[in-house]
Amino acid sequence: MTDSDLRVGVIGVGMMGADHAERIAHRTSGARLVAVSDPDTARAGALAERYEGVRAVADPLALVADGDVDAVVIASPGFVHEEQVLACLEHGKPTLCEKPLTMDGESSLRLVRAEQSGGRPLVQLGFMRRFDPEYVRLKTLVDSGRLGRLLVLHNTHRNKDVPASFRSEMIVRDSLVHEVDVARFVFGEEITEITVYSPTPTSAAAEGVVDPQVSVFRMAGGAVVTNEVFVKNQVGYEVRCEAVCERGSAMAGRPWADLYTTAAGGDDGAWGGSIPADFRDRFALAYDRELQAWADASRRGVVVGPTTWDGYAATVVCEAGMESLVSGEPVAVRLADREGAG
Repeated sequence: MTDSDLRVGVIGVGMMGADHAERIAHRTSGARLVAVSDPDTARAGALAERYEGVRAVADPLALVADGDVDAVVIASPGFVHEEQVLACLEHGKPTLCEKPLTMDGESSLRLVRAEQSGGRPLVQLGFMRRFDPEYVRLKTLVDSGRLGRLLVLHNTHRNKDVPASFRSEMIVRDSLVHEVDVARFVFGEEITEITVYSPTPTSAAAEGVVDPQVSVFRMAGGAVVTNEVFVKNQVGYEVRCEAVCERGSAMAGRPWADLYTTAAGGDDGAWGGSIPADFRDRFALAYDRELQAWADASRRGVVVGPTTWDGYAATVVCEAGMESLVSGEPVAVRLADREGAG
């Protein structure tokens, strides 16, 4: 596989899957889009026709088993991920799985164990912020010790709009999940407790939907992470992360798209630009780097990005978050023993 292009199939060709298909076809070196699959066969067929040599396969499991497909991108709904990821593991196919890994901690843990029993890692989770240049620089700066110990992390996550079908629990499971992974990534440790608060909702929210939501994570080392998630802010897509350390702070996601820091030489200029319309604009480069890293690693037979364990841990935290959303009380996060997971 290292001497030729990685032949990639994409399962699920909605907004995210179609975006990945275009990225593989045109912007991922060493990879080639060869097949797509979606329950909406007309949509899959129309997408396949846009690219030379790409087939539409009705059955996603048939795509996984296809001998002409070397690796698989899963961008289907989370409730079918377990079956599809298991199929990829059984066929030894490197896989990039969009979040969530699955819909609950029990099934996510089954995938962790299935991958471990296979003897080698094959699955990378689609937490693209780990590949965003600003988040990478933020993590590097924190790890360098230049600003002292990391004390507090503040996350902001705002979307312009979502469908009326996007309910309160989905804000936790499908949006806050990114902040869950960011906290684990930047701190390099697990979340042990989550509390989700319900402020007065925006008048733009659908009936019964709690939006925005504010949550607090307690990290294993005792630090605290605050998160605001607002999915119907009616303005644009804003994602920021500020690390507050003993000797300064650093913020990724300020509007001028460069790392901001209060350390010597930091930029504190004003901004008068525009806000991106959605996540595909803000994180376009992160997605490019994520897919390229995955393709390169797959050709080498390794996994370099977030793992099934990261997907499992994020799912368990979000499960606890959905419980806290209902009760308004802190909920402990209980993970399986990582060493004994297999």
